[in-house]
Amino acid sequence: MIPSPGTSRVPSKIQRGLAFLGSFVVSSIIAGCISTDGLAPQAERQQAETLATDAAIRAAAEEAGWPEVRWWAAYGDPQLDALIDSALRDSPPLAEATARIRQALALAGATEAAEQPQADAQAAIQRHHWPTDFFYGPGELADTTTWFSNAALGLSYPLDFWGRERSNSERARNLVQLAAAEARVAQLELESNIVRSYVMLALHYAQLDIGEAMLAQQQEMLELAQRRLDGGLGTEFEVSQAQVPIPETRRKIDALQEAIALNRNQLAALAGKGPGAGASLQRPRLRLSGAPGLPSKLPAELLGHRPDVVAARWKVAAEAKGVDVARADFYPNIDLIASLGYNAVQGSMLGVFSGHKFNYTAGPALSLPVFDGGRLRGQLGQAAAAYDAAVAQYNQTLVTALKDISDQLIRLRSAEHQAQLAAQSVAAAQTAYRLAQEAYDGGLTDYLNVLHAQTSLFQQQLIQQKVEASRLAVRADLAVALGGGLAAPEDSPTPNVLEPATVPVRKP
Repeated sequence: MIPSPGTSRVPSKIQRGLAFLGSFVVSSIIAGCISTDGLAPQAERQQAETLATDAAIRAAAEEAGWPEVRWWAAYGDPQLDALIDSALRDSPPLAEATARIRQALALAGATEAAEQPQADAQAAIQRHHWPTDFFYGPGELADTTTWFSNAALGLSYPLDFWGRERSNSERARNLVQLAAAEARVAQLELESNIVRSYVMLALHYAQLDIGEAMLAQQQEMLELAQRRLDGGLGTEFEVSQAQVPIPETRRKIDALQEAIALNRNQLAALAGKGPGAGASLQRPRLRLSGAPGLPSKLPAELLGHRPDVVAARWKVAAEAKGVDVARADFYPNIDLIASLGYNAVQGSMLGVFSGHKFNYTAGPALSLPVFDGGRLRGQLGQAAAAYDAAVAQYNQTLVTALKDISDQLIRLRSAEHQAQLAAQSVAAAQTAYRLAQEAYDGGLTDYLNVLHAQTSLFQQQLIQQKVEASRLAVRADLAVALGGGLAAPEDSPTPNVLEPATVPVRKP
């Protein structure tokens, strides 16, 4: 229609802009038909600095710093160092954890691709027979066979007004960080298991030494009783009594040799090796001295130094973005789409590519929820509950971390005190054994008293070795409780990403 003189016509660009704006407004209003019903996360994160510390932690806070990455090097045993290095290189569980990181990275890349422009091409060259019916005939194509071809290039770009794709990508990146933190948790567990098994191997060797010495002493007592019987000074009862403990001592020695073999197998398996590697292990040579201190700002700094706490924080961050994604689903999704291509129903096989067959489309595409039977509310409710669960898990992890540190400090202080008392008992037993030996040499007592004093010494030495093994193990447990040097503050998410972002949500 030609406009009459004196009337003005709105330019086509403005018309298109107004139409687009009108469509956007109308769609936003219609989207309000689906309400969130006030669904939102309810959990509150525990603040580390508000957690009270006990006397054990306060007494140990001496600015000693966090453990080194190779915290086990404090034991001064090159064989232990080589075992853990082999485990970090060849352990299947660590390889699996590393694969999970790569998997998370790949998934994050695939998720981030949704934010970028997309293009796809398709083409088809087909021979088509057209039937004669109400739809196709009796027109020109009825009962004919022609080339039916097309070629097209499709383009699309998500405008992401509500940040859904952006939040989804951030969630995927947070899951990558979570996988990395969980890998450090697995690494720390592997290191601590090797150290504990190695300490037990050292203990079993020490117990074997004492057991073999006890067996030699008991055989000596039997020989003495037999000599006394042969000389007419003893009785069959004394000989029988001397024979009683020997089989049990031999059984204990056999059990300790079994334990040593099993320890070797366990260490080889932890290192990712076969049993043959364990058989070549030598006796441990552990040396540990000095009492550890703790960083004075322990609760707050724990957030970035302990891998399980870091992993729990990344889990919270990921679920926070999940809430943002679920909220954004309540609003219209707008994409820019375009298509360039050729279509031909008749003509030659390649005639589709002629200029007059070219066509294109371009413009915005809107999708909006109107009625979904409660699906979106269910998804938001699930995301909010998942966030609350992650926060609860984080709070529990934080509380447990402080408990672990306090427990290990209490155990360590007790083990060191017990070590002092055990050393005093061994010293007293050694004095008693020396005095009995001197009395026997001076003819003031018989040799049975010497052997009894030696038995008491062996018993005290066994106790001392157990206490020393406990001290070595609890030092490892404390290093693990402090994170083992595997995480740093920059590995942990900042507080601002631990809660869902502010997304417009219409209240019912």
